[in-house]
Amino acid sequence: MNPTHSTPPAEGCIDTEVADGILLIGINRPAKRNGVTPRMMRELAQAYTRLDDEAGLRVGLLYAAGDHFTGGMDLPSLAPYQQRGERLVPRDMNLVDPLDLGLPGYRRRTKPVVVAVKGICFTIGIELMLAADMVVAADNCRFAQMEVGRGIMATSGATIRMAQRAGSGHALHLLLTGVEFDSAHAQRLNFVQKVVPAGQEFAEAFAMAQRITQQAPLAVIATRLNVRKSIEEGPLSAAAEFIEVQQRLSQTEDAVEGRLSFIERRPPVFKGR
Repeated sequence: MNPTHSTPPAEGCIDTEVADGILLIGINRPAKRNGVTPRMMRELAQAYTRLDDEAGLRVGLLYAAGDHFTGGMDLPSLAPYQQRGERLVPRDMNLVDPLDLGLPGYRRRTKPVVVAVKGICFTIGIELMLAADMVVAADNCRFAQMEVGRGIMATSGATIRMAQRAGSGHALHLLLTGVEFDSAHAQRLNFVQKVVPAGQEFAEAFAMAQRITQQAPLAVIATRLNVRKSIEEGPLSAAAEFIEVQQRLSQTEDAVEGRLSFIERRPPVFKGR
């Protein structure tokens, strides 16, 4: 499918559209290489909150209008927030943090998000894709985490997740030099799961999201949360909840449907109950 876009205001916007249980979340400021403004970050948080709150939505797909994913944060509009020590999304709005950092005052996302990146993907673009669950990259991507060259630090997850995925040496190489790297290198560092020819990234990400929508929704959420727990709290903490979670899932309507579809040799029809 081809997503639709609104005509964005000067400060950009986030478009949303629903297709087959997938919430399409579009970064829309192509005239400025999708430089992310405070308004766009708040709208992104609202879109992620909608994904979690609407029962009919199974997975999110984050993508961008135009030729580039994002050239990074719009520094002139960001600087006042940094100088005041304020986050772009206020803590008291009860919104899901699109960066999923687990900070007090923000909700954590439960449903999966797939990201399609293309062209330039700098700073916040990398941090958004690392905060998601799966990434499809066009083979023309240019990545860079260049905050140190602007006199600031990456504070939206890169210092944590780059080291988790690639090890501290690779992470520090990218974080301390701001050097550009391509899609193949991003895949080798486990930042990207699949690389496709430019122009095919959205379709591939959409197909990946569709495959997720065909699975049992409660099991998808439980599986994702257990992986997150393993990363953040360690494997023993994740293993400690195996029996309780499996017992709860096994009593759902979807588990009954999963067993029946196996016996009847047909595709399951899950309802998220």
